[in-house]
Amino acid sequence: MNRISKSILMLFFLTSIMACKKDNESIDDEKPKIDLTAENAFPKQCSQIKRGESFKFQMHLSDNVALGSYSIDVHHNFDHHSHSTEVEECTLDPVKKPIQPFTMVKSMDIPGEPKEYIAQLQIDVPADVDPGNYHFMVQVTDLSGWSTQRGISIRITE
Repeated sequence: MNRISKSILMLFFLTSIMACKKDNESIDDEKPKIDLTAENAFPKQCSQIKRGESFKFQMHLSDNVALGSYSIDVHHNFDHHSHSTEVEECTLDPVKKPIQPFTMVKSMDIPGEPKEYIAQLQIDVPADVDPGNYHFMVQVTDLSGWSTQRGISIRITE
């Protein structure tokens, strides 16, 4: 192999290594975060919400690269199933059958690919829904597809 061929081969090898390093640096391998400790975050674990009234959902969401979307799922916990992610336990009412439970599923895109976002949404709780224990699930997904979910126990009161 002559000297020019060796130089071209070496240049190709170095270029390949540098390209691989750049690709590895741009890989997003971290899940986004949901901050429930922020002062204005609501609801928090064991929050009470009055039926027939509105409340403002607010959470601080963040990611190391870029946020993509978030979703909310509110459903009854009258059967005491669990997917809470919180350490604090809330007092549960006796098991009961739902008659007219409150349910809500909503997904929102996060505009502009930010690293931080304050999710806010006005939520109306109808006056005729069953009071009792509910789950308030929040999921955030970043642009790479990583997601994090928080399951919060709440109570809808009369």
